[in-house]
Amino acid sequence: MNQHVREPRLPAPRGPLSAAVVAYLRGAGPLPGPVDTENADPYGDDLHLALYVCYELHYRGFAEAGPRLEWDPGLLRVRGALEQCFLSALRADTPRHDSLDDALGALLVEPVEGTGVTHFLRDEGELWHLREYAAQRSLYHLKEADPHAWVLPRLWGRAKAAMAAVEFDEFGGGRAERVHARLFADLMEDLGLETAYGHYLDAAGAQMLAVVNLMSLFGLHRELRGALVGHFAEVEITSSPGSRRLAEAMRRTGAGPAAEFFYDEHVEADAVHEQIVRHDVIGGLLAQEPELTADVVFGIDATEYLEDRLARRLLDDWHAGRSSLRTPLAPEMSHTS
Repeated sequence: MNQHVREPRLPAPRGPLSAAVVAYLRGAGPLPGPVDTENADPYGDDLHLALYVCYELHYRGFAEAGPRLEWDPGLLRVRGALEQCFLSALRADTPRHDSLDDALGALLVEPVEGTGVTHFLRDEGELWHLREYAAQRSLYHLKEADPHAWVLPRLWGRAKAAMAAVEFDEFGGGRAERVHARLFADLMEDLGLETAYGHYLDAAGAQMLAVVNLMSLFGLHRELRGALVGHFAEVEITSSPGSRRLAEAMRRTGAGPAAEFFYDEHVEADAVHEQIVRHDVIGGLLAQEPELTADVVFGIDATEYLEDRLARRLLDDWHAGRSSLRTPLAPEMSHTS
């Protein structure tokens, strides 16, 4: 299991922005200029791969990029321009709720039965659908809770204590074998997938990259701490029912005990986390900084917006009988390999 702690390799570029960033990390070319970032598609493959690569320097990095590049001034300038392009589009395009109560209430309303990704996977998904879903989600789940940990120094009092309590559970409650990222690697093994960190970056589409990039964007900026808390609330409140459906999908397809356990664990844990996040993380933050209410709402709504875009992409592809991935998965590996 030590393979998924190694530094990943740099990905294949998807356009001029990501090509320039990857080349710069290899010491083989200049960074993109302002015009390149200004004209980029804010939801496109090229921008989101470039942004993902910049963010990844703050996580595990890349085998070909030295650790000092994490704080390279030129890369930070480019990252800031990419972030501004993405964030401006999100602020313009995201449907917004009028109040925090409305935003939170909407999260408790289940989608029309059968219309969501987890409904599809539970009711008619085949093993290849589950493998693709896990490969896409591995970009987050193999570093589960890491982006949210950045908000801890930006909170205090009740909000900080509650957020730390939830993160403690996400990181296994002090037990390495229970860290949620490790549990997801176990799930991937059951599905015959590679468990190496970042292995499926080249396969994942722009919609998945945008979902992961949003967490890093909110987590790395103190001014967006309210949005990060809103994002975290969306994740925790919607997780339990979706995880229950995914656990049923794993059982129905015979995916394996670790695949079932990962989602069974989230059904129970996230039902508890939902209450802590609603009452203590959000409640504690806004008791101290009520002016961040609009940011919390934005974090909820932007997360829902990007998840909806991802869901549409997955379901459109699967209903058409085609892969949702940019590159096909290797055949299922033996559980004993």
